[in-house]
Amino acid sequence: MKTCLVVDDSKVIRKVARHILETLEFTVTEAGDGQEALDRCRTDSPDVVLLDWNMPVMSGIEFLRALGQETFDRRPKVIFCTTENGIAHIRAAIDAGADEYVMKPFDRETLESKFQLVGVA
Repeated sequence: MKTCLVVDDSKVIRKVARHILETLEFTVTEAGDGQEALDRCRTDSPDVVLLDWNMPVMSGIEFLRALGQETFDRRPKVIFCTTENGIAHIRAAIDAGADEYVMKPFDRETLESKFQLVGVA
């Protein structure tokens, strides 16, 4: 079964994402900020990370940059999931290492298509 780490400081967003991903047959873990997510990736790297932009402690973009400095046998795919929709934000996310980008609010079909695009669905 594929694994997904949902990283968002909103408990509601994590719960919604978990529900959708479990219907897509993912095993889901959660983190409330980028530092917690980085620690989890170091311990047990998921297949994919669904990542929020604005979070306390370590933002999504800071997490991506830190993830890029890590050495993994298999780096997780990263899908940014945020309300930030400016082209500059999208470019910054891709430049920092994001594999895909999805806007909030999202639904099952949107997530499924993005996960297919990065090869984890």
